[in-house]
Amino acid sequence: MVKIKRKFNAYSLNEIIYLSYCLIRTKLVAKNARLIRFPFKIRGKKLIELGDNFTTGVGCRIDAFPVLENGGICITIGNDVEINDYVHIASVNSVTIGDNVLMASKVYISDHDHGFYGQNGIHNSPMIPPNDRKISHNPVIIESNVWIGQSVSILKGVKIGFGSIIGASSVVTKEIPPYSIAVGIPAKVVKTYCLDTKQWKHI
Repeated sequence: MVKIKRKFNAYSLNEIIYLSYCLIRTKLVAKNARLIRFPFKIRGKKLIELGDNFTTGVGCRIDAFPVLENGGICITIGNDVEINDYVHIASVNSVTIGDNVLMASKVYISDHDHGFYGQNGIHNSPMIPPNDRKISHNPVIIESNVWIGQSVSILKGVKIGFGSIIGASSVVTKEIPPYSIAVGIPAKVVKTYCLDTKQWKHI
């Protein structure tokens, strides 16, 4: 019997044509990126800093629209970052993503909210339309080697430490320390990696 070897990474002719189109267009959008799959939306390009070998899935959206008048970069993305389909990153202040970060599809990252709901004693009335409420914001930091699962939301003021993993569908509202696995709504640490034993341990 003849064994047939299947190439799971083989592309069809249509896919090759599409990827070739994307590769050419990538170099027009971001010369140092590896591959951006279109459609891809970017707003405030001058306020976004992309590292080398940036890769996206389809339908991704990156928005930088600062509320601070400091003229600085709003979104910084490190080297070898890969985001999959329909990831949305939005910043009015600061979102920083380290090197070698991997994101699954439908991840949402934002450093801001519409309104104040008890922070610093400020309580916006629900009688005010959400779009008319003052923007509240706090920087987001995602350190290097982080893996973010499917449909995760990362909200303002969050820091995710080096090498951590965020489980699918989690909502991250507080800092996640390095070498951790966090899951749930809100996300809580369930495992940590011991550098001495080189094992993951339950909390």
